[in-house]
Amino acid sequence: MTNPVLTIASGNPNKVSEISEMLNVLTIEVKKQPPYLEVEETGKSYFDNALLKARAAAMETKTWTLADDSGLEVDFLDGEPGIFSARYAKTKNEKITKLLYELGDTPYRSARFVSCMVLCNPEGELIKESTGICWGEILKEIIYPNGEFESIFWVKEANCVYGKLSQSQLSKIGSRGKAARYLAPFLKKAMGII
Repeated sequence: MTNPVLTIASGNPNKVSEISEMLNVLTIEVKKQPPYLEVEETGKSYFDNALLKARAAAMETKTWTLADDSGLEVDFLDGEPGIFSARYAKTKNEKITKLLYELGDTPYRSARFVSCMVLCNPEGELIKESTGICWGEILKEIIYPNGEFESIFWVKEANCVYGKLSQSQLSKIGSRGKAARYLAPFLKKAMGII
């Protein structure tokens, strides 16, 4: 008997790997979406964008599909960059430079990573959604080179930046991990996994 297939609606190999690790306790075969599938994120919220991606991948692959959309929300910037995090600037370095410039020397640096995850059936119908939040603050300088927001986002409870969290820490306190943990029981039930 073959394991049920779950498609991760993303072209980002790191995201696919991270979500696969979070779900590795389940007896499912995890696949990434077809490389030719590109979905424009035109939604007005994380949920809208995640649903657009999940529906498109589900209908294309005819499999159960999981998608997420996430972003960094900085309180001092009224929640920006938010759903525009991926398009905040052209390069990783430009994103960090722009964020640090906009924050300046303010002591108010609280922020959060937010991930909205959705599960669609093979027909593209929404089965369940969940949201995970990881709270932290923005440092004044990067901790390691070639990173993005995760290299300046300090997670107090882990005593390190988000980008240095271990896989078990990501599953427990990471925004995507929290969303995946909440969704897992519904995923098991929907896919008939005992």
